[in-house]
Amino acid sequence: MLPAIGGETPASISEKQKNKTRVPRLEDYVQQRDYLGALTLLEFQKSIGEKEEHADLWIGYCAFHLGDYKRAMEEYKTLTMKPECPAEVWVYLACAMFFLGLYKEAEEAFSCCLHINLEDVTEDQLSLGSIHYMRSHYQEAIDIYKRLLLQNREFLALKVYVALCYYKLDYYDVSQEVLAVYLQSIPDSTIALNLKACNHFRLYNGKAAEAELKNLIDISSCSFEFAKELIQHNLVVFRGGEGALQVLPPLIDVFPEARLNLVIYYLRQGEYILKGVVNAALGQEIGSREHLKIAQQFFQLVGDTIPGRQCMASCFFLLRQFEDVLIYLNSVKGYFYNDDTFNFNYAQAKAALGNYKEAEEVFLLIQSEKIKNDFVYLSWLARCYIMNQKGRLAWELYLKMGTSSDSFSLLQLIANDCYKMGQFYYAAKAFDALEKLDPSSNYWEGKRGACVGIFQLILANKEPKETLKEVVSLLRNSGNPQVEYIIRTLRKWAKENRVLLS
Repeated sequence: MLPAIGGETPASISEKQKNKTRVPRLEDYVQQRDYLGALTLLEFQKSIGEKEEHADLWIGYCAFHLGDYKRAMEEYKTLTMKPECPAEVWVYLACAMFFLGLYKEAEEAFSCCLHINLEDVTEDQLSLGSIHYMRSHYQEAIDIYKRLLLQNREFLALKVYVALCYYKLDYYDVSQEVLAVYLQSIPDSTIALNLKACNHFRLYNGKAAEAELKNLIDISSCSFEFAKELIQHNLVVFRGGEGALQVLPPLIDVFPEARLNLVIYYLRQGEYILKGVVNAALGQEIGSREHLKIAQQFFQLVGDTIPGRQCMASCFFLLRQFEDVLIYLNSVKGYFYNDDTFNFNYAQAKAALGNYKEAEEVFLLIQSEKIKNDFVYLSWLARCYIMNQKGRLAWELYLKMGTSSDSFSLLQLIANDCYKMGQFYYAAKAFDALEKLDPSSNYWEGKRGACVGIFQLILANKEPKETLKEVVSLLRNSGNPQVEYIIRTLRKWAKENRVLLS
């Protein structure tokens, strides 16, 4: 992202004009760069009918330095409509338009005082330097400012202009050297301190730049409204885009860099999300922990937006930190009530934390047939049914699947989870089906335990006695030697309790 370096304009009127129109108190405000105080004084004088000569020009000047470019533009536009408008007003108007991002209009305003008509006087040469700067002819602007400095060593602000040009040319170390001379005389200059921070950002890093910006933060509490906005903008840049959506939108008409940085931010977030999703999908497909780790890193780079919170939820999902997943998903669920993808992730997170009742409700909100036929969906919904004592519904999910590797996996889940939850009837049916599908595996022990579990429930009057008939049928499907002993025991009990098994 690009830090805003701000800018200062040449003196608004000639020294001769200043000497004629200065009010001592106004001069004090301007010398102290208290532009808000100067503007307040000018507006007060205007309200009581004591408007002085060139007041409108001073108002535009103060508004510009306060960063209120729109008002400055309006003031200068009004002045250009008056007869015998000084040529430099068009330059000031163009500067205000430029900072509002009205580049075409700024160029048209400059055309009213093209440099071919400028004279070899300080004011005109400063205007020529500004034109070169605006047109990105930075070396030409430097040549003009250096020549003026040789003629007028007291014009210290020219060193800031030179430093700005070197910054634009990427000579950040040279910019720092020139700037240091100016800061020795004017240590609290808003533009100079900000430019120093920008140089540190380019030469070192955002942390170093933010440390330099602290000096500007300390002085911005007086009347430097312009500095406050500049600080807000550049802190976003120095912190890698943190708070971009809150800070940058109101500043797009204040700093030309704000609009571009907002575009860069959106592009980066989209890029991070895309890279995160690709790495997450690839990592899950090939079982690569490295890709999953990369996905987590990209998701963490996305800002605090609704997509950003979804990304943070995805990051914690990959880390299996489901409590954190729900913190982020709960904060945005109001925007995604009918979103199947959101509900799929939301329900999984709830189920992973054991909130099976709520998870079941959310799973059943999903309408997408693609998701509903996905094994992850079916397995989680089956587990929710079982944990909510609805083993029959889990079994029906299996019956609808047909024969596939996924159906075999679901059958294993039903067998083990139903056994664990004491739903022995469906556990026995599932183990029986597994035994038929894979006779070589030892599913007998699970089936035997489930059948004994059903018998215990019958004894406790928690299962109908008639279920015993089906238990015997399931046992007969096994060729294990223990089957006959167990069936004899069941038949004996059935005979004593008058339960028909045939």
